[in-house]
Amino acid sequence: MRWGLHPRGPGAAALAAARNLWVSPRLRCHPGWRGTTRRLLVRSVTGASNQLQSSNNGRYRDTVLLPQTSFPMKLLGRQQPDTELEIQQKCGFSELYSWQRERKVKTEFCLHDGPPYANGDPHVGHALNKWFSFPTGVDLENGTCAHPLIPDKASPLLPANHVTMTKGTGLVHTAPAHGMEDYSVASQHSLPTDCLVDEDGVFTDVAGPELQNKAVLEEGTDVVIKMLQASKHLLKEEKLVHSYPYDWRTKKPVVIRASKQWFVNITDIKATAKELLKKVKFIPGSALNAMVETLDRRPYWCISRQRVWGVPIPVFHHKTKDEFLINSQTTEHIIKLVEQHGSDVWWTLPPEQLLPEEVLSQVGGPDALEYAPGQDILDIWFDSGTSWSYVLPGTDQRADLYLEGKDQLGGWFQSSLLTSVATRKKAPFKTVVVHGFTLGEKGEKMSKSLGNVIDPDVVINGGQDQNKEPPYGADVLRWWVAESNVFNEVTISPSVLNAARDDISKLRNTLRFLLGNVAGFNPETDSVPVNDMYVIDQYMLHLLQDLANKITDSYKQYDFGKVVRLLRAFYTRELSNFYFSIIKDRLYCEPAGGPKRRSCQTALAEILDVVLRSLAPILPHLAEEVFQHIPYSKEPKSVFRTGWIRTSSIWKKPGLEEAIESTCAMRDSFLGSIPGKNAAEYKVIIVIEPGLLFEIIEMLQAEETSSTSQLNELMMASQTTLLSQEPRSVTTDVIERKGTFLINLEGGDIREESSYKVIVMPTTKEKCPRCWKYTAESPDTLCPRCAEVVGGK
Repeated sequence: MRWGLHPRGPGAAALAAARNLWVSPRLRCHPGWRGTTRRLLVRSVTGASNQLQSSNNGRYRDTVLLPQTSFPMKLLGRQQPDTELEIQQKCGFSELYSWQRERKVKTEFCLHDGPPYANGDPHVGHALNKWFSFPTGVDLENGTCAHPLIPDKASPLLPANHVTMTKGTGLVHTAPAHGMEDYSVASQHSLPTDCLVDEDGVFTDVAGPELQNKAVLEEGTDVVIKMLQASKHLLKEEKLVHSYPYDWRTKKPVVIRASKQWFVNITDIKATAKELLKKVKFIPGSALNAMVETLDRRPYWCISRQRVWGVPIPVFHHKTKDEFLINSQTTEHIIKLVEQHGSDVWWTLPPEQLLPEEVLSQVGGPDALEYAPGQDILDIWFDSGTSWSYVLPGTDQRADLYLEGKDQLGGWFQSSLLTSVATRKKAPFKTVVVHGFTLGEKGEKMSKSLGNVIDPDVVINGGQDQNKEPPYGADVLRWWVAESNVFNEVTISPSVLNAARDDISKLRNTLRFLLGNVAGFNPETDSVPVNDMYVIDQYMLHLLQDLANKITDSYKQYDFGKVVRLLRAFYTRELSNFYFSIIKDRLYCEPAGGPKRRSCQTALAEILDVVLRSLAPILPHLAEEVFQHIPYSKEPKSVFRTGWIRTSSIWKKPGLEEAIESTCAMRDSFLGSIPGKNAAEYKVIIVIEPGLLFEIIEMLQAEETSSTSQLNELMMASQTTLLSQEPRSVTTDVIERKGTFLINLEGGDIREESSYKVIVMPTTKEKCPRCWKYTAESPDTLCPRCAEVVGGK
């Protein structure tokens, strides 16, 4: 018998529509039934089903279907990297890339990563003009000073923005060949920029016999002081400690000097480059503005360097005149030599062999050659900036993705853009992903020169003292990278790596639960049609499709941090804390092949598949390890050879949210009334006023009172009673909780707020010795459900 039902709220038509969406005892959801988007609040539950894994010590141990899998719960110490290496070999990681390319199932995706180099990253220097002081400077402007060491030489007094009255006298000497600010002043006023220092840092003969061959920062300084003393122009001598540029490798002071270099005037191509950048996707978007700003500040590109290694600039210099030789004939000849013998020919072959015969005869012949090969090499960013012309496939020669650190907005990203625009008027990339730098635990920059660089091999395999530097394995390192906000600075430390390892340990437990509970299940023969599944199982597939879509979209946006956050939230909240706690009784205590258990296993198999494929790009070793333990998996035995996430559109049923979330709201009221107590020791009466909410909840329970209904499974009580009005009498020891829930369907067309009451009281039943639910008549007898299952066996 059912208590009276009186339609109201949205009216009888709305209730009829709601009824048509359900088929008792199974939930059928009309495709057009749209629910509101809510976040399910999960409260951890203590109940009989949570204790079942310890119940196998009793006489009914063999009748309980506990999880079965050989997948290990933990990998300790060396087990992690050793297992990863074994998986790499067993699953053929080294052949995956070539296998994928050979299949050519889809259009190739081209990632062009930055070329590695042995030298440090270059940084763009900027002259910052902050203050303009000089009434004193204005009064002295256009005056002259006598040179202290060269008679009759007048030095002009000139204004400059970098000189201020806040430091010193406001008057400084100018050395146009030895500083950017001084060079700028000299260029503005057409001063000579003669350099008296050679590449070894010593004075040349032009400096005079007293200074010639003296190192400028050593004995040269002492000689200058003595010369000033001799000419009686030294007013004071003292030692000062001040900031000075040092070489980060040799730890020695740097001598800045002007030298002749090769430049590319990029003024004419900047406008085209900036226009093409508008069609490039930058991640993060702010990187576009940063790159454009860097480009705007760069009128020229210095493409020459003076080093002992690198790609030579194929220019010949006249031995006595300030002339050079380079043309299409000489360049093509050098190209052929390099193709045959490598770039070292520039230094190993005699100069006469580096020129084509027709040019050689015009410049003195082999015996009186007037030109010598230049010693300058190409800027490495010019060298790597042209890599697109060789490594990118197809006639379009554009990479789907360029990936590098933010310092490359003025380096490789820009050099690649400029060379591509100059030669073919197109950008070499479709998308640019810019990441930040890695910092130490205290936020300090990681640098080889500082000696604080963490070796990835030590993270993976451990250090010499593995108590201090334990082996984390590659997956932990990959998880840390993925979860970090790589578009900003990220920190790495033992505490960060330990947290990543803990995350993966929790994930392993979730995966182990999934593997253990699909034992004996074959998706091809045992799966339950979606519309015949339990409501909670259908709801999980609904959430799963939403997760899969968000995961896929996040990967497309290269937002791996979001992938990690989505996965972590799903396996901790929706799975471990919510779904798993509800379904354990159905998994362990229902008949092995019964429809209730198969419904649950159908959902678990789909969850395992989606979660596994979602984490595979980030945790490939764990994904493959799990894949090898799936009891029903077939060839090929590699998750990476079986495609991406697959879901079904029929999983999407927003209306399920109303059923599950309203029930969970009532369950929260129930659990909140018995804090810390075992929910299975209580029975619950739910009273809902007649209306849409009652109709929805009623479809979860076909009879008024039940210990085995879908509603009781969600409540996790001993038994649940559903009424549309207050019971006639209750005992004095009951606990009552009231609440309301807003039903919002069809995009707001159907809205109704309903009141409910949850009445909680201790159960009068005894604990079943098999399922441990309080549904038995005595401690020594099975509950009706378990008696039927055991008897059926």
